[in-house]
Amino acid sequence: MERPDPRDALLGRAVVRLSGNIVGLVLGIVGAAIIFISTNWLVIKGGEQVGPHLGLLAQFFVGYRVSFVGSLVGAGYALVIGYVSGRFIAWLYNTIASLRRERRDGS
Repeated sequence: MERPDPRDALLGRAVVRLSGNIVGLVLGIVGAAIIFISTNWLVIKGGEQVGPHLGLLAQFFVGYRVSFVGSLVGAGYALVIGYVSGRFIAWLYNTIASLRRERRDGS
C-alpha cells in the first residue's frame, strides 16, 4: 500500500479556500473600472452619436446614460454585480474543492 505524501495534504489545505469577499471586490472593482473608463472615453471622444452600443446598457442599468453621471451609475451597478458574482464563484469553487477533498480523503 502506497503512503500518501504529507506535502499533498499541506497543499490541499492551503489551496482549498477562496475568500468570497476578496474575489467579489476584485471582480466588482474591475467591472466598475471598465464601465467608468469606457463610458468616459466615449464622452471625451464625442461625436454626433456618442456610444450607441454602450448606451444599450440602459436596458439593464436603470439610470445609465453615456455621460459622466451615467458612468458613475454604471460603475455602481458593475460593482454590485461583480461583487455578487465573485461571491458566487468563490462559494462554488470552495464547495467543489471541499467535495473533491472529502472524496480523496475518504477513498
